[in-house]
Amino acid sequence: MKRCLILTGGRLDPAFAGSFLQTEEFNRVIAVDGGLKGAKELGLVPDVIVGDFDSVDPAVLAFYRKMEHIVWEVHQREKDDTDTELALKRAMAMGAGEIVILGATGGRLDHMIGNIQLLYPCLQKGIRASIIDPQNRLYLIDGETVFRRHEVWGTYISFLPLTQEVTGITLKGFKYPLENKDICIGTSLCISNELIEEEGRITFSEGVLMAVESHD
Repeated sequence: MKRCLILTGGRLDPAFAGSFLQTEEFNRVIAVDGGLKGAKELGLVPDVIVGDFDSVDPAVLAFYRKMEHIVWEVHQREKDDTDTELALKRAMAMGAGEIVILGATGGRLDHMIGNIQLLYPCLQKGIRASIIDPQNRLYLIDGETVFRRHEVWGTYISFLPLTQEVTGITLKGFKYPLENKDICIGTSLCISNELIEEEGRITFSEGVLMAVESHD
């Protein structure tokens, strides 16, 4: 499975990102506009650079312009899609089966919420896509999912509805179990749950959930 890393223009913690990348391997790297600064700090050479480059230090642009093998996807500032959406479309076109996005949180709330919603087209195409920062790993699920204690990002696992309603939720192996429960947008019922067994499982009938693995 091809794995693609996207560095976008929110808050990117270089120490965290460097540690994360020491244990992860990616077939392709895409840098998005302001994410180029983070790429340079991490010593990464992107395969593709996407954006309108309205928020990039000219010196950073010049540094990467010298590298002939990089594909540049340059867009006008006035456009329908955000730079991150364009990067996701590029990753999907490159055949990525998994996409990890760093730098998608910690900045403007409208961009962060938009970035979360951009995971939905990936889910529809069967692509595993997640947003990761030092405290959280966020992704979307539309059916049965298993959580293993040694794999989760932190102590807490929360589920929030992305669709208007999510029906028939059953949680097993969690501190707060559920049995065939329906939830709608506007509830905090499934926030801050925890695994009490080595493996936990969620099943549900219809809808899409945001799964957020977090630690304090």
